Formats: sequence, C-alpha cells, structure tokens
Amino acid sequence: MNRIVALTISTLLLFQFAARAQFRKYSNEFLNIGAGARSLGMGGASVATAADATAGYWNPARLAAVRDNPQISLMHAEYFSGIGKYDFAGIAIPIQDNRRTLGISLLRFGIDDIPNTLFLVEPDGRPNYNNIETFSSADYALMVGMNNIVFSNDDRELSIGGNVKIIHRNVGSFAKAWGFGIDAGITYRSERLVAGGCAAGCHQHLQHVELSIY
Repeated sequence: MNRIVALTISTLLLFQFAARAQFRKYSNEFLNIGAGARSLGMGGASVATAADATAGYWNPARLAAVRDNPQISLMHAEYFSGIGKYDFAGIAIPIQDNRRTLGISLLRFGIDDIPNTLFLVEPDGRPNYNNIETFSSADYALMVGMNNIVFSNDDRELSIGGNVKIIHRNVGSFAKAWGFGIDAGITYRSERLVAGGCAAGCHQHLQHVELSIY
C-alpha cells in the first residue's frame, strides 16, 4: 500500500512541475472558465473534489465518484452585461460494475447577434440599414473521457483517467478552425485525504495538484 501512496504522490508532483513549465497563453481561454456552480463557488478547487458530471471537465479520474446512476450537469452564465454567453452540459454514465465511468462534456462560449456592416454603405455612398446582417463568434469544446479504478477497498482508492478534446471556433462565415487535445488525470482517496492532479493538453487551468484533507 505504501508503494501505491508513493506512486500517487510522485505522479502528482510531476503534474505540478509540468504545470509550472507552462506559460500562460490566451488561445482557448474559454476552457479556463470552469464548470458547475459548486466548483466555481470554491474558486475552481475541484480537481480532487468534483464528484458529479462536471468531473469530466475538472479531472477525468474523478469520474470514479459517479456510481450506480448516471448524472447530468447543466450550466449557463453571462459575461460583460450579457454580451458573452457561456454554456456547459455534462453527463457521466457508470459502466462495468462501477469500475469505469464514461464522461461527455460540451462547452460553448459565444457572442451572438454581432452586426455585419460590410455592406451598409451603397456604391453611391448612401447607408442602407437593410443590408446589415448579424453573425455569431463562438468557441466550442467536446470532451469525451473515462476513468479506470486501479485499486479500491473500503479505506483507499486509486483512479486514473483521460479525456480527448475536440475544439472548434466559428466566426460567422469569416473563419473556422479546429483543434484537438488530451487530458490525463489521477486521484487517490483515503479516509482523511483526497489528492488529485490533472495535466491538460490545451488549457492550463487544470494543470495543477490539489489536496483535500478531512
């Protein structure tokens, strides 16, 4: 058992060093917003403690906390006086006698009804407001992940997990882009300690270690 604890702590420290080696970037920044009112109320401290359908976002290894029955999580938030809209939907489905849980999460951050004034002015110089059309600029992310319980009894549990992410940006008819990424997570639970770490391939928000002591 001591080997399992030592392996878990060593892996978490490696995640922490990887996080410090990353520099903050603003690409795909919408992935850093978070998911779930409880997690956001805790300042995003959910890498080790998420225990619902949002675990697929925070740490795929924590999907192990969803057992027996599927769970669904929905969230809507608005930013900049309602200009920017953020939506999250997640589902976690336990499979294989609760040793694995499938998690699917979908995120969208977008600004809708942006006026397109490229054709506002007619060739003779007169404005024609009927030529104004609207478009949306939005970022999407689809995360599909699963955990695997390596060891479990009444006192201790070790779980690992991973996510595959597909990211899409759509700026009306002007531009489209696609991206891909992966996450890897680990959690260790005992009677008085829950430790978790996650290394993310696209968003740095999850690249850290978290400990919760009871």
